[in-house]
Amino acid sequence: MLLKISWKNILDKKLNSFLCVLLMTLGIAIISLLLLLGKQLQDKFTKNISGIDMVVGAKGSPLQLILSSVYQIDNPTGNVYLSDVQEIAQNPLVKEMIPLSMGDNYQGYRIVGTNKKYFEHFKVKVTSGAMFKNDLDVVLGAQVALNTGLKAGDTFSSSHGLDAAGEVHGDTKYKVVGILAFNNSVIDNLILTSLNSVWNIHEHKEEAHTEEEEAHTEEEDAHAEEADMSKREITSALIKFRSPMGLMSMPRNINQNSKLQAALPSIEVNRLFELLGIGIDGLQILAAVIMLISGISVFVSLYNSLKERKYEMALMLSMGASRTRLFLMLLLEGILLALFGFIAGVIVSRVGIILISNQLNKRFHFDVNQMSLQTGEIYLFIGALAIGILAAALPSINIYRLNISRTLAEE
Repeated sequence: MLLKISWKNILDKKLNSFLCVLLMTLGIAIISLLLLLGKQLQDKFTKNISGIDMVVGAKGSPLQLILSSVYQIDNPTGNVYLSDVQEIAQNPLVKEMIPLSMGDNYQGYRIVGTNKKYFEHFKVKVTSGAMFKNDLDVVLGAQVALNTGLKAGDTFSSSHGLDAAGEVHGDTKYKVVGILAFNNSVIDNLILTSLNSVWNIHEHKEEAHTEEEEAHTEEEDAHAEEADMSKREITSALIKFRSPMGLMSMPRNINQNSKLQAALPSIEVNRLFELLGIGIDGLQILAAVIMLISGISVFVSLYNSLKERKYEMALMLSMGASRTRLFLMLLLEGILLALFGFIAGVIVSRVGIILISNQLNKRFHFDVNQMSLQTGEIYLFIGALAIGILAAALPSINIYRLNISRTLAEE
């Protein structure tokens, strides 16, 4: 009975009720969206850097080096000689070095030259076909295979650069030999091949198309091959140390005494989240203020409603209704408005996550699609109810001060 009367009272004040719910929805939606987005981004960023102690590449921005080499969402800082990186890898403090070579793409998905250690690092398995063995063989990440429609046995031509609009290497084609299982990591959105494949594609591009060929002796060829290997370039390398000692000494030594740059993923990612955190905290404060304004709106609405319905309340009291019953009826209105605002806010936040995920996927091939209720949203629900109850309780207390005879006589 109380619920029915409260619901009719809400419908009787459609504009005021709509404003209360709208403000509550906006506050809830912003905070819920930030909770979902922040949690998923942090989880994905943390998972992708797990086990990577240091990234080595060309001089430039250390954050750019991390974003391009670990997360594949920025342009590389440049290329470095493989021989220089191999010198670092020979240090006793280094446990493992995983080379990465980039420069081409297919439909916006990056083609990365690497070795089998990269697959072992992410603990990913081939679900269809096999691992690459020959030059120009590629293995597709699960999301790449899903979005491009490529399957084992298909061939394709890559585009130069990391933009899908780059010049197409039409004279050479990659062959798909395997497709990886979903790994929920950056590897899902990559096309992986051997280092030789990346080198050969670009060497083929740079070859002069002449009919005459020069004759070389075997000794000259051997020297040329040795010189050629010393000039091989890669984009960057992922480094794992044997002990924390490497983390303490090697990065500074590399940055000060070599042409290379060493960046620490844990430090750069923490710095990135600190910068993002300033904006997120600001938005959360704004959302909290909107929720408080919503609470004030509920308070004003119920206060005015109580003034307008004083005669109705006095009449109900004279007919045997208790003051506590009327107090609970008004309290229920505030709870219902807060509940509707919370439900609408959660729905809006999920729609926002879908839209943001689509944009991230188009631009960076990076998605955030977790829709489950977060722990923070449970506290948010409690907070919304508290605001609704408090906003309704303050004006509703006047029920206990209502003079029945005077009100009936004056009205």
